[in-house]
Amino acid sequence: MNKRQRIKKNREFQKVFKDGKSFANRQFIVYHYKKEGQTEFRIGLSVSKKIGNAVTRNRIKRYLRQTFLELKDDLQPDMDYVIIARKQAATMDFHETKKSLQHVLRISRLLKKKK
Repeated sequence: MNKRQRIKKNREFQKVFKDGKSFANRQFIVYHYKKEGQTEFRIGLSVSKKIGNAVTRNRIKRYLRQTFLELKDDLQPDMDYVIIARKQAATMDFHETKKSLQHVLRISRLLKKKK
């Protein structure tokens, strides 16, 4: 993922939280906000210190970025996404993380159906 695809500034996070919609499962909360005229989606990741040490938090963020990279063709390009990891995400491997994130994106109708 390149830098253009990341949400870094606090005001951008707050805009998604305030004006966007959210969906959740046991491992993740996904906020999304439609941004007109945007050519590619952007993601912001939030992994609290309550979840674990730096190694654990960075691993979760790596898994989430890789999942979005693999799902990029199935996601709407004019959206901002903010993903908040919950405590249960700390014990998951990559495949479980991907499956869980796909689940929450499907219930929010942000992910195209499987063929």
